[in-house]
Amino acid sequence: MLRFVFACVLMSGPAMAQVASLSGTDGQNALGTVPCAALAGQPLKNCPAELRRKDDGTATLAVQLDTGEVRRIYFTDGKPDSSSSTSKITSETRGEILVIFIDPGEVYEIPKAALAAQ
Repeated sequence: MLRFVFACVLMSGPAMAQVASLSGTDGQNALGTVPCAALAGQPLKNCPAELRRKDDGTATLAVQLDTGEVRRIYFTDGKPDSSSSTSKITSETRGEILVIFIDPGEVYEIPKAALAAQ
Protein backbone atom coordinates (compact mmCIF):
# COMPACT_ATOMS: atom_id res chain seq x y z
CA MET A 1 0.00 0.00 0.00
CA LEU A 2 2.80 2.46 0.89
CA ARG A 3 4.52 1.81 -2.42
CA PHE A 4 1.23 2.70 -4.16
CA VAL A 5 0.95 5.93 -2.13
CA PHE A 6 4.51 6.94 -3.11
CA ALA A 7 3.89 6.15 -6.76
CA CYS A 8 0.78 8.33 -6.72
CA VAL A 9 2.64 11.20 -5.06
CA LEU A 10 5.60 10.94 -7.40
CA MET A 11 3.55 10.47 -10.53
CA SER A 12 1.29 13.46 -9.94
CA GLY A 13 3.78 15.92 -11.52
CA PRO A 14 3.65 17.07 -15.15
CA ALA A 15 7.25 15.97 -15.72
CA MET A 16 6.08 12.36 -15.89
CA ALA A 17 4.91 12.82 -19.47
CA GLN A 18 8.26 14.27 -20.48
CA VAL A 19 10.81 12.12 -18.62
CA ALA A 20 10.99 8.36 -19.12
CA SER A 21 14.08 7.82 -16.97
CA LEU A 22 16.95 9.75 -15.46
CA SER A 23 20.46 9.58 -16.80
CA GLY A 24 22.27 6.78 -15.02
CA THR A 25 19.14 5.04 -13.72
CA ASP A 26 17.56 1.80 -14.86
CA GLY A 27 14.04 3.19 -15.35
CA GLN A 28 12.45 0.17 -13.66
CA ASN A 29 11.36 1.84 -10.42
CA ALA A 30 9.04 4.59 -9.16
CA LEU A 31 9.43 7.62 -11.38
CA GLY A 32 7.96 11.06 -10.76
CA THR A 33 8.94 14.38 -9.28
CA VAL A 34 10.01 15.68 -5.88
CA PRO A 35 10.29 19.30 -4.74
CA CYS A 36 13.93 20.33 -4.80
CA ALA A 37 16.30 23.29 -4.95
CA ALA A 38 19.87 22.91 -6.19
CA LEU A 39 21.23 26.25 -4.97
CA ALA A 40 20.91 28.24 -1.74
CA GLY A 41 18.02 30.70 -1.89
CA GLN A 42 16.47 29.05 -4.93
CA PRO A 43 12.71 28.32 -4.62
CA LEU A 44 11.64 24.67 -4.61
CA LYS A 45 10.51 23.28 -7.95
CA ASN A 46 9.46 19.84 -9.14
CA CYS A 47 12.52 17.83 -10.15
CA PRO A 48 12.36 14.49 -12.01
CA ALA A 49 13.16 11.65 -9.61
CA GLU A 50 13.43 7.88 -9.35
CA LEU A 51 13.23 5.85 -6.13
CA ARG A 52 14.94 2.45 -6.10
CA ARG A 53 14.13 0.27 -3.08
CA LYS A 54 15.91 -2.89 -1.99
CA ASP A 55 14.68 -5.77 0.15
CA ASP A 56 17.35 -5.06 2.79
CA GLY A 57 15.67 -1.77 3.84
CA THR A 58 17.94 0.51 1.82
CA ALA A 59 16.81 2.82 -0.95
CA THR A 60 18.34 5.26 -3.41
CA LEU A 61 16.61 8.40 -4.63
CA ALA A 62 18.05 9.82 -7.87
CA VAL A 63 17.01 13.42 -8.54
CA GLN A 64 17.72 15.31 -11.78
CA LEU A 65 18.80 18.84 -10.84
CA ASP A 66 18.32 21.82 -13.14
CA THR A 67 22.13 22.04 -13.28
CA GLY A 68 22.09 18.79 -15.29
CA GLU A 69 23.56 16.78 -12.42
CA VAL A 70 21.85 13.72 -10.91
CA ARG A 71 22.00 13.77 -7.09
CA ARG A 72 21.69 10.39 -5.41
CA ILE A 73 20.50 10.24 -1.81
CA TYR A 74 20.99 6.95 0.03
CA PHE A 75 18.58 5.78 2.74
CA THR A 76 18.76 3.08 5.39
CA ASP A 77 15.52 2.19 7.18
CA GLY A 78 13.85 5.33 5.82
CA LYS A 79 16.57 7.75 6.95
CA PRO A 80 19.01 9.56 4.66
CA ASP A 81 22.55 8.58 5.60
CA SER A 82 24.65 9.78 2.65
CA SER A 83 24.53 11.17 -0.87
CA SER A 84 26.58 11.35 -4.06
CA SER A 85 27.83 14.73 -2.80
CA THR A 86 30.81 14.93 -0.46
CA SER A 87 29.01 17.70 1.47
CA LYS A 88 27.24 17.30 4.82
CA ILE A 89 23.71 15.87 4.71
CA THR A 90 21.06 16.57 7.37
CA SER A 91 17.30 16.12 7.54
CA GLU A 92 14.23 17.08 9.52
CA THR A 93 10.63 15.96 9.59
CA ARG A 94 7.84 18.45 8.89
CA GLY A 95 4.55 16.63 9.36
CA GLU A 96 4.46 13.85 6.78
CA ILE A 97 7.39 15.27 4.77
CA LEU A 98 11.08 14.47 5.21
CA VAL A 99 13.15 17.54 4.27
CA ILE A 100 16.75 16.76 3.30
CA PHE A 101 19.51 19.39 3.24
CA ILE A 102 22.86 18.96 1.50
CA ASP A 103 25.35 21.77 2.11
CA PRO A 104 25.65 24.45 0.97
CA GLY A 105 22.07 24.89 -0.27
CA GLU A 106 20.41 21.80 -1.78
CA VAL A 107 16.93 20.98 -0.43
CA TYR A 108 14.71 17.97 -1.17
CA GLU A 109 11.23 17.11 0.14
CA ILE A 110 10.20 13.44 0.26
CA PRO A 111 6.92 11.96 1.58
CA LYS A 112 7.78 9.89 4.69
CA ALA A 113 5.35 7.18 3.57
CA ALA A 114 7.50 6.55 0.49
CA LEU A 115 10.45 5.55 2.65
CA ALA A 116 8.61 3.61 5.37
CA ALA A 117 9.46 -0.06 5.85
CA GLN A 118 6.96 -2.37 4.22
